[in-house]
Amino acid sequence: MTPIRFVCATRLSAADFSTGCALGRSLALYQSQFGALFQTRLFADNAEGLPTVYNRAIDESDNNPALLVFIHDDVWLTDLFWPSRFHEALKQFDLVGVAGSRRRLPGQLSWGLVRRTDGSVGWDDREFLSGCVAHGPRTETPVIHSVGHFGPARVEVKLLDGVLMLTHSQTLIQRRLRFDPRFDFHFYDLDLCRQAEQIGLRMGTWDLSLIHCSEGSFQDPRWLTAYQTYLQKWGT
Repeated sequence: MTPIRFVCATRLSAADFSTGCALGRSLALYQSQFGALFQTRLFADNAEGLPTVYNRAIDESDNNPALLVFIHDDVWLTDLFWPSRFHEALKQFDLVGVAGSRRRLPGQLSWGLVRRTDGSVGWDDREFLSGCVAHGPRTETPVIHSVGHFGPARVEVKLLDGVLMLTHSQTLIQRRLRFDPRFDFHFYDLDLCRQAEQIGLRMGTWDLSLIHCSEGSFQDPRWLTAYQTYLQKWGT
């Protein structure tokens, strides 16, 4: 069976990863159970942009195929059936996430945030949103303080949240799809989705349980810079 390889960048050292962040603690629970079918490609002490290290993991898989899971280090993986769910999801879609939008609008600020006609910013209409993400604080055990239930999962979308994105390495290599290194942490997910749409890949959400220990950093200087780069690349 194709191995599942988690690809994660962290500022922590390799020694501290398994105890110092949500993902490290989560994966430590599963390591002994899944053996060779469960791998981690960790970029420890990382100071590079996510696209740079993600692309490196893709290139490394050219002769070592895997189901690649691009995931943030502040994520508790709480779905006990994630191996079967990952494989099940990729039977239906080429690129999968936990939340996304079925449409894309001009000047869109994220996969789900849009600029309204009156100039205000807010979530898009629920009929276009899909998936679910729980949020919690950075603690040593998983805690949920809110749940963003956006809409039904297992539907085709145009945009995905980059907190978790999974695909087969062969899909990316054969279709020559890579993350754009111009986007270090923000908008790399939207950009990849737009590239995927251009080459005819199917994207969709799946019902996977996780807790994200962050609610985003919209409007900070790095986000604003990336947004301008995104608009310059795609026009809208």
